[in-house]
Amino acid sequence: MEIREDHINIHNFLPHREPMLMADYILELTKEKVVTSFEIKEDNIFVHHNEFVEAGLIENLAQTCSSILGQSFFENPDANTKVIGFITNIKKIEVFELPKTGNTIISKASLVSQFENICHIFCETFRDDVLLIRAEISLFIQELKS
Repeated sequence: MEIREDHINIHNFLPHREPMLMADYILELTKEKVVTSFEIKEDNIFVHHNEFVEAGLIENLAQTCSSILGQSFFENPDANTKVIGFITNIKKIEVFELPKTGNTIISKASLVSQFENICHIFCETFRDDVLLIRAEISLFIQELKS
């Protein structure tokens, strides 16, 4: 996958660090939608027998989803503000296939509803055109002061 200049390096905005950072770039971001990419490396803590396990897919989705509510903090790249999302509910989750090391996965999240810092989001992750996981997640987003 080609990374372009207009892709946002998510490392600058999530408080997660290795080994818990499960998203690399924000490829698209609107008020209702976010698309992220993540390359699965061999040394990832969620890789078992060359597969990225279910817990890794869920963490990737949660970090992707937090970008929708946290995007107001992305407007100023020099700001020293971080946000963290807490999963408050997973209404439904379906896992169809596990990706392998070396794969790049694309996660897409769409805002279903929002009340202040709480949001309900529908999300899916793909490897190429293959659907890997689908979920409905509720998140609470909190600003972390530096």
